[in-house]
Parts: sequence; C-alpha cells; structure tokens
Amino acid sequence: MTAALLTLADSRLPAGGHTHSGGVEQAVAAGLVHDPSSLAAFLLRRLTTSGAVAAGLAAAACGGGDLAALDAEADARTPSPALRAASRQQGRGLVRVGRRAWPSPLWDALPAAPHHPVALGVAAAAGSLTARDAAAAAAYLSVSGPATAAQRLLAMDPLTVAAVTARLAPEIDAVADAAVQGGRNGHFCRPGLPADTDPLLDLLAEVHAARKDRFFAS
Repeated sequence: MTAALLTLADSRLPAGGHTHSGGVEQAVAAGLVHDPSSLAAFLLRRLTTSGAVAAGLAAAACGGGDLAALDAEADARTPSPALRAASRQQGRGLVRVGRRAWPSPLWDALPAAPHHPVALGVAAAAGSLTARDAAAAAAYLSVSGPATAAQRLLAMDPLTVAAVTARLAPEIDAVADAAVQGGRNGHFCRPGLPADTDPLLDLLAEVHAARKDRFFAS
C-alpha cells in the first residue's frame, strides 16, 4: 500500500467529502440508522450498490479510456438528481486538490465537474496507483464517510463506529476485486461496469435535498 492510496482514502483530504453524509443523515432522520447494528446494515447496503458502482468507475478511469464516456456512464447509474449533484461537487473538489498533489496531464482529459469516482480514478493514475487501488479507495470511501457522519449525528462511540467499519474489510476487498475483474472481462467498457442500484438510497437523497435543516450537503 502506497502513501498515495492512504492519502486518497483519508477523510482529511480537503476534497469536500466531510460535508457529505452519503445518505446517512436522512437515514437517521427516518429511523433507519439508530445504533451500531443498523449502521452496519446501512453501510453494507451502500457498499454493495453505489459503492460497487463507484469502485467500477474508479477502476475504469484509472485504467484509461474515454473519460467523458465514463462520466456519462456515471450519470446513467445515478438516477437521483441530488446524488448526481453531490457526486459532481465532490469530483470538483477532488480535482482541485489532486492537481496540486499529483500534477499530471491526465487531469486535462476529464470533463468539467466530473463525477467523483471518475475523478478518483484519474487521481489514482496520477499518483501511480493501480486500478485495484482506485477501486479499493472508492469502496472504502463509500462506507467511511457515512460512518463518520453517523458517529457525529448520533453521538456514537468512535471506537464502536471504527469497529463497524473495520469489520467490513472483507466486503470492501470483495467489491474492489469484483470491480477490477469486471473491467478485465469488459475491458473497462460498458459491459464490464457494475450497475447496482438501491431505490431507497435515491429516495432518501431526494428527501434530504429538500430539507432546510440538514447538517450535511447530501
């Protein structure tokens, strides 16, 4: 594991991720997440749907190819307007910090305001990481951000939340492995990209976006 991968997966990276709850704020408001057990279920649900999609897109972007087409694929796999806006907001933030951290001409191939997983894949490539590294970072971020937000919203024990996240390590590795294997089978083209969805997460995002009392952007 390289320092670049640790940096990409670090919540302290100033790319704006700390302002997003990954849907957990609305899940808390709806009573779906209220304790460590329900948080673990929510994180696993997110990891195996939107997390799997993010991992596939990040791996594909790291592997090269038409980034504009990949960005369009991300759009097609994100039916919620609120989630599309959140992804592009985080993507812009990552591009800003990534250009400074890992200068590379690869950044110039990105479309304006790219989806976060696509920008993450380019950041990984610029940092000399592999497609597997990019997929692992995307999978990990899909649970670490919501876990941190839940800890703050519910005043949960940080050690407990850390343990919940750590116990998902095998599932995170499996999602990253599947993302890379799918890319090999489909040559990182459309047939190889995951398209897992969760209508509940989409609905939570839309309800959350309409609220005036939210602490997180998404």
